[in-house]
Amino acid sequence: MDFLPVFLNVKNKPCLVVGGGSVALRKVTLLRQAGAVVHVISPSLNEALDALRQQQAIVHHAQAFDPSYLDSCVLVIAATDDAAVNREVSESAQSKNIPVNVVDNPELCTFVMPAIVDRSPLMIAISSGGQSPVLARLLRARLETLIPHAYARLALYAGQLRWQVKQHFTHQKRRRLFWEKALQGPFAEMVLSGKDKAAQDYFQQLLKNEDDDESSGEVYLVGAGPGNPDLLTFRAMRLMQQADVVIYDRLVSPEILEMVRRDADRIYAGKERSRHTMDQESINQLLVRLAREGKRVLRLKGGDPFIFGRGGEEIETLASHRIAFQVVPGITAASGVAAYSGIPLTHRDYAQSCIFVTGHLKNNTLDLNWQMLAQPNQTVVIYMGLLGLPVLCRQLIAHGCPSNTSAAIIQQGTQQTQKVVTGTLETLPERAAAEQLVAPTLIIVGEVVRLHQKLAWFEPD
Repeated sequence: MDFLPVFLNVKNKPCLVVGGGSVALRKVTLLRQAGAVVHVISPSLNEALDALRQQQAIVHHAQAFDPSYLDSCVLVIAATDDAAVNREVSESAQSKNIPVNVVDNPELCTFVMPAIVDRSPLMIAISSGGQSPVLARLLRARLETLIPHAYARLALYAGQLRWQVKQHFTHQKRRRLFWEKALQGPFAEMVLSGKDKAAQDYFQQLLKNEDDDESSGEVYLVGAGPGNPDLLTFRAMRLMQQADVVIYDRLVSPEILEMVRRDADRIYAGKERSRHTMDQESINQLLVRLAREGKRVLRLKGGDPFIFGRGGEEIETLASHRIAFQVVPGITAASGVAAYSGIPLTHRDYAQSCIFVTGHLKNNTLDLNWQMLAQPNQTVVIYMGLLGLPVLCRQLIAHGCPSNTSAAIIQQGTQQTQKVVTGTLETLPERAAAEQLVAPTLIIVGEVVRLHQKLAWFEPD
């Protein structure tokens, strides 16, 4: 995070704009909309700014910039076409610890002006930290179409009813749960469609039917996919924003974890070879305990929780303790990683079936049905097989697979660190070792791997 996003109250407070042209006008207009007392320093003003001066809507100082004008200001914006003046404004403001913005020069700024979606009192600000203002404006335009202007009315309604809700619920968590229910249900839809009386009646009935008990919790078993946050489901993202606490695995990428509600407690329960932060039974009991404390628990697992994720064991424990739970599937690694590496798992000309197995070594051996895996015209996908790759390839050859069968190992698929190494059952172990791959990896064995060069479309940095 390069800048701390804040909303500054400048109502009836003096703010200074240095400059008298069209750029300065845009900043003056924004400050006036926020209720600031705007002072403008410039030897001359353009027509629009001069009209504001005549209306006494701004205070004009018809001279060159002087640092003394900063003494009474809470904020300053430099909007001249003179680089030397802009630098002087920035340095003078920073010496007095006054927030300063220099238009189109982020190096001289202590704050940046975002693109704004205004649904007052609801405000949304988008910033690229000065790196790409056009991108910020494009995102703003997209949000403008997604967020109706009626959301301003919804925010006002919520503000008017806030004290009543606070009086009804003594527990802060119960208040939050109630508001989430109200703002995602019929009440919000009634307000947005202008049905004020129906909305008021529904809200009162909803409030009457909700008690102040905070003892009922729930567990969300959510698949985080193979690592790329763009591959999360909408339902996963919604529940990630509702959770009070998140228990997450090693395979959950930092970018995805960043999307969890910021004030949720985070508990790492990752498992690595020969080093388990928490064993599975401890995780199961932790889920039960937290839910019984009334918390909404997000169990966030890489890939899909029901494919080599032990999600079935976890919800079996929850069910036996009568804990409410939801399951949200994720894109499993086999599907996501294969797609991003340009290797179709099935293809009419190469493979008519696909098998998923785990390649986790135990006592340097793999306990797999080798005869089944060595069948022709199928694709074999191996999870957790990096260390067992030499054993895997050796056993497949020993049980009838030609040594020149195509095979690939993909490191951190779907992410910017993705690396695809291809070869054959005979050559892949040596090639993977030479590339010094790190987990997580996925192994794909079958003639579909031959399509990688032709179909590869994802080019990570």
